[in-house]
Amino acid sequence: MSFRIVAGLLFLAACSSATQSGSTNYSPATGAVSPQLAVDQFLLAARARDIQAMSIVWGTKNGPSRETMDRTELEKREVILACYFNSDSYRLLGETSGQADHREVRVELKKNNLTRLTTFYTIQGPGGRWYVDNVDIAAVRDFCGNNAPPSSQ
Repeated sequence: MSFRIVAGLLFLAACSSATQSGSTNYSPATGAVSPQLAVDQFLLAARARDIQAMSIVWGTKNGPSRETMDRTELEKREVILACYFNSDSYRLLGETSGQADHREVRVELKKNNLTRLTTFYTIQGPGGRWYVDNVDIAAVRDFCGNNAPPSSQ
């Protein structure tokens, strides 16, 4: 055998080994590394009305809701949440301990001429990843359907 053939076979074997070991350990990352990052990712996805991106960080201590909830029901809920949490801008104000292992993240949301403060409840799930578990939707009840610019009157 020539040196080129042997080198080529060794190269292919190394590539095959790397691919196999990588594929057996591959698990798509869901959740976020911190409570505030989970909220940030959720709000960015809501603004984009990207329910697939929302489903990556919406979950419970058992993991993402897309793996534990009926898909049709999940998508309906996320469409509603995207409407309420679609804002022009937002600012994370801080994080505190909550009940039952939750971390509460306070957020200021702005849409047109409205400014609202709300709370996102996050919880740590499998692999130490954080998920948005619940939100104070009542605080932003007037955001959904309020797409018109403020009147000049």
